[in-house]
Amino acid sequence: MLDAFLIALQTILTPTHLMYLCGGVFLGLLIGIFPGLGGIAGLSLLLPFLYGMDPISALAMLIGLVAVIPTSDTFTSVLMGIPGSSGSQATVLDGFPLSKKGQAARALSAAFASSLFGGLFGAIILTLFVLIARPVILAFGSAELFMLTLLGLSMVGVLAGNSLVKGLSACGLGLCLGSLGGAPATGEYRMVFDNGYLMDGIPLVVVGLGIFALPEIIDLLRQNRSISEASELGSGWFEGVKDVVKNKWLATRCAAIGCVVGALPGLGGSVVDWISYGHAVQTSKDTENFGKGDIRGVIAPESSNNAKEGGGLIPTLLFGIPGSGSMAVFLGGMVLIGLEPGPAMITTDLDVTYTIVWSLALANVIGAGACLLISKWVAKVTTIPYTLMAPFMVMVIFFAAFQATRDLGDLVALIGIGILGVLMKRFGWPRPAFLIGFVLASGMETYLYQAIQFDGIEFLLKPGVIIIGALTALSIFFAARHSIKAVKKEKANKNTANAEVKPTNLKPQIAFSGFVCLVFAYGLYDSFQRSFLGGVFPAVVCSFMLILSGVVLIKLLLNKVDDAVNYDNEVSAGYVNDSSVTGLWHYVFWLCGLLAGCFLLGYVISIALFFIIFLLVKARISIVRTLTLTTCALAFLLTLSHFMVLDLPTGYLQEVASFTAL
Repeated sequence: MLDAFLIALQTILTPTHLMYLCGGVFLGLLIGIFPGLGGIAGLSLLLPFLYGMDPISALAMLIGLVAVIPTSDTFTSVLMGIPGSSGSQATVLDGFPLSKKGQAARALSAAFASSLFGGLFGAIILTLFVLIARPVILAFGSAELFMLTLLGLSMVGVLAGNSLVKGLSACGLGLCLGSLGGAPATGEYRMVFDNGYLMDGIPLVVVGLGIFALPEIIDLLRQNRSISEASELGSGWFEGVKDVVKNKWLATRCAAIGCVVGALPGLGGSVVDWISYGHAVQTSKDTENFGKGDIRGVIAPESSNNAKEGGGLIPTLLFGIPGSGSMAVFLGGMVLIGLEPGPAMITTDLDVTYTIVWSLALANVIGAGACLLISKWVAKVTTIPYTLMAPFMVMVIFFAAFQATRDLGDLVALIGIGILGVLMKRFGWPRPAFLIGFVLASGMETYLYQAIQFDGIEFLLKPGVIIIGALTALSIFFAARHSIKAVKKEKANKNTANAEVKPTNLKPQIAFSGFVCLVFAYGLYDSFQRSFLGGVFPAVVCSFMLILSGVVLIKLLLNKVDDAVNYDNEVSAGYVNDSSVTGLWHYVFWLCGLLAGCFLLGYVISIALFFIIFLLVKARISIVRTLTLTTCALAFLLTLSHFMVLDLPTGYLQEVASFTAL
């Protein structure tokens, strides 16, 4: 073992290894800053260049990219309210409000310091447990993984705001959408309306961008201002680091959560940030600022994000079982360069394993340092008028959504879920709860089916299940306590705050709640058209959620204005009587027009026209500046699509013209 340590140490300090490691870090920075791509796209982009490379050099590039993406994807989450990847969605909840308050520097520095700490923590844990991890990982079967999904769902309570009923109903919507497509047990297609695109379900990147990014873009455009009102970014760069030191035990606990969840195959990156965020809320005494700009809401998910990469490497290296989507591509990269994951990684190839581990730690240091160096300039985008930024953001979001399955259905789903996100934001239905339900739906059903197939109902008596069940019960207890405190606070302020935000018209809320009820009713009807195994999961979910959403609808119909169920962001934000704020649907129609253009004219032509019209009409800049910005945007778009080997949609008219020419 000592020889393996020395060989690994010698390897990572060679100039060649450091050069390739920095190359991977640089590519990871670029991919991470680009919203919606994440580790899977980044690693897929890198794989073609690995042919013929020295295995250790190729590993250095792979590790550099894997390590830094969970750090650099924080930029867009904090600065623009757009999740940089599936693992940075929870960071949006408090990072973006901090940015709007002019504290972007503080949020970014806290995020990068937390990411550095989490990455180093994960590497240390991987170093210590690489030899004893095998029995621990093998102890987690389908039953234990099912219980872990329940633990994740228990976080909904602390993300539900003042209305637990609305929070659970929003989670139910996510579960319902997540069960769309083929049933894990039987392969039957559920709620697909004979649409080929829906048969494989809706990709996570499309749902994440639609539910968070588009509503924030529309809201900022309506206010016609920059993201941050502050002309200077402030001197919060050291303050963010101090925040991490002050909350060091929270960062440590969340990093440990990241290692554990990251090591479990199939659970990984899409949910670990939510579990850590929920843990931060549950264990904090003062929770009123969470979701409004609490620095702890940045530290918790960012600590776990990077730590999960260390955990995710454990099953990938030892068993050849990827812990997440990005680890699956990493596994393919290892095979491509001639390394075979398995028991040999802790025997004959132990030096390679420790080279990977320490390269991961070193890449985290380099990546966090690079992000801190460039963040002062990147953060200045928060002071740019949003009408200038919006076309670029829309272009990036549409591009990121389309590369999910490379089908125009991605763009339709993006707009549809974006409209749902706009309505949920307006009427106070928590979007994080919706996203947690969507992320966990597929795994939850699969693990439950497998657990019953393998062990029957006796799976509930397994020791691991009982332990995780106890943790879930504790989570529910903290969630209930949090909800009770929120309701008491709401009642204490009802003579002031509630009087100010009392809606003048409940019809829009009633219509939306009625729509939610109809969704669950249709899901229940559809489940009865399937076999028992194919329909039992959505049937149980939709039955329970139909009752809960019915409670919301009845309360609205009875006009119980002292209840937190009654909420209208248009009123509480003062938009109703503010003539400077554009109507809610105005920019939704702009996006729908762009979508129609993509079908009719093709993506590139539609984006060009969108840029020109939007910049001239909304930003009101000169024709020269408009054409310059449009040209730069198209050049960037076409260059990126070339390197990703991505054929952008051509549109109906282009296809007709091509056919006619033939």
